[in-house]
Amino acid sequence: MTRFDTIVVGAGISGSTAARLLHRAGQRVVVLEARDRVGGRVWTVRTDGTILDVGASWIHGIDNNPLADAVRAFGIRTAEFTVGSYQPDGRPIAYYSPAGIKLSDADAAQFAADIHHFDAGLAATVAEVPPGTSFEEAVEVTLRQLDWGRDRLDRVREFVGHRAEEQLGVGPGHLDAHGLDDDSIDGDEVVFPDGYDEVALQLTDGLDVRLEHVVTHVQWGEGGVRVHCGSQSFSADRAVVTVPIGVLKSGNFTIEPPLPEPVSGALGRLEMNAFEKVFLRFPIAFWDENVYAVRQQGEAGRWWHSWYDVTLPGGRPTLLTFAAGPSARHTRHWSDGRIEDSVVRALRGIYGDRVVRPESVYVTRWQDDPFSYGSYSYMTVGSRTGDHDDLATPIGGVLHLAGEATWTDDPATVTGAMKSGHRVAQRILERSVPYRLIWDSLAR
Repeated sequence: MTRFDTIVVGAGISGSTAARLLHRAGQRVVVLEARDRVGGRVWTVRTDGTILDVGASWIHGIDNNPLADAVRAFGIRTAEFTVGSYQPDGRPIAYYSPAGIKLSDADAAQFAADIHHFDAGLAATVAEVPPGTSFEEAVEVTLRQLDWGRDRLDRVREFVGHRAEEQLGVGPGHLDAHGLDDDSIDGDEVVFPDGYDEVALQLTDGLDVRLEHVVTHVQWGEGGVRVHCGSQSFSADRAVVTVPIGVLKSGNFTIEPPLPEPVSGALGRLEMNAFEKVFLRFPIAFWDENVYAVRQQGEAGRWWHSWYDVTLPGGRPTLLTFAAGPSARHTRHWSDGRIEDSVVRALRGIYGDRVVRPESVYVTRWQDDPFSYGSYSYMTVGSRTGDHDDLATPIGGVLHLAGEATWTDDPATVTGAMKSGHRVAQRILERSVPYRLIWDSLAR
């Protein structure tokens, strides 16, 4: 049996980054991936000439971002699309009132100004609330400080509630007050006209990646690690485990001995979300022209409140909406057809008979994916910001956890995943490693 220097469990962005850097440092590295593809929760589906990023879609802020630097170095095409962090303005957004009437430019600007004013107050509130405060409670504390009318307060309340749902796939009552602390964007956001999976393919080029190797058991101790995949086992001096926390908490993945503190405590306070994408391709575009997004206010937008025009140049008109948090859980077992009907009814509340039936619908099912059990992580009420970093605490000198859930500044993002993979490689090599080594084969 070949003994490796490092076994990396998972060929997502964090695992691929770590493996790439360790391989370039001369280590014997094997990557064990349960799926039949690389990328993990970065997944591009190509059908009938349509390219859909059904997992991650955005780079949230390209300034001072090693992920964006890697994408540029790899020559991967991107397109600016700065609405992925639920901004109230900054790019053209069509807002519709609870009655389905389009807001004037002045009314939309006033609404956005209300959100910005509220956000400043919310930041101050979150900095002062005691541990164990939910995001919803922090929102209500902040709203009580505003001398605004009921309707004005309701519009802000629902907007920030939808932000929690769309950003982290959880209702505001189940998210810790600090859950959106790091929701900041530096620079434009971009998407991938040719598919986000090009990043994963570039990162894993030249690596020893074993697909369809479902790891179920990791044993660690003073002598190193042994990793089990069905009837196969692999041994190494150390392992980097990058599976999503939904898998770590599922009971289908065993680490022996059990994870010690502070890793186990951090894992217990973080959770996997409920967040699904719904792509609808139409024969014609019936919605507002030259907008990035359409948003419905009020009860009519309780579930389906935001639609994003993700039509590719020369492609069929396509809208993307999200089932996030409560709506994702409620519709989890609905058929694609039932979800389609529900979304179309919501659109007709805005556009009436102009809405035509979609030609095709694609609904993701990350909650039921046995290799993720959700889309990404969030902080439950009572969790601490430091839980992300604590989850990555090296164990016994031989075991490391990595992935988006282990990065404090950009959790729940591909950027955070890449940074966590870079960090674990530095820890294993016991030296500083320039980010440019991820993409520049000539760098030293």
